[in-house]
Amino acid sequence: MALSFPLSARIALGAVLVALAALLADRMIGAALVERLERDARAVIAAEGGDGITARFRTGNGWATRHPTLSGGENLDDDTRARVARGIAALPLVGGVHWARLRHRAAATSAAVETGPFHCERDVEALLSVRVIRFAEGSAEIDPASGVLLDEVAAALKPCSGSIVAIAGHSDAVGDAAVNLKLSGERAAAVREALIARGLPRDSMRARGYGSARPVEGLDPNDPANRRIEFSVLSIAPPVPTPVDTPNAG
Repeated sequence: MALSFPLSARIALGAVLVALAALLADRMIGAALVERLERDARAVIAAEGGDGITARFRTGNGWATRHPTLSGGENLDDDTRARVARGIAALPLVGGVHWARLRHRAAATSAAVETGPFHCERDVEALLSVRVIRFAEGSAEIDPASGVLLDEVAAALKPCSGSIVAIAGHSDAVGDAAVNLKLSGERAAAVREALIARGLPRDSMRARGYGSARPVEGLDPNDPANRRIEFSVLSIAPPVPTPVDTPNAG
């Protein structure tokens, strides 16, 4: 006797088969894309002297992505790492790039406590050399997509606890200068609050807006690339231990 399925069941089964076929096709296309992007990324890494750096074009769940995670190369200088990241970000079809969590920074900073000053400012510059903290148009509201970047900035600044960190907001010269000055200050203040929310001490950060007064060297003052947030460490001083922190103090 032939089995007969209700029309609704046949429609549902057809939808499942179509979805499975689409998933399989996506996996095949994604694998080809990943192979191509990883090959191009390896060429950039080799050209920039980025020995030890790898670019992963898959998410944690194994899905193909155009937004690679860079890792490795902990012994390379920040300039080399930044050049590699910029080169990969400039490849066709590649979206924004980001580095894996900054475990290597923590290790480097631990050594720096004994051997020299912290490198927080350089670490943040390296992060912001390939990505920018984004805001809603004409607003000081931080784009949620910049949350990961702010996480990394906070992680890079935490080893400098006890120092004064200046957060500067800048704008291009398009529009009313007074409005630009006010907005740049509000954006710097918004970044300060976001970093406080991520565990940085409020009294260690200073936020100020400069409007269009300090364009990037070599850029037209009207260039949108002048809209940016910059960080600088004004004093480098590790926190002084109190008697509570010091064993056998008394």
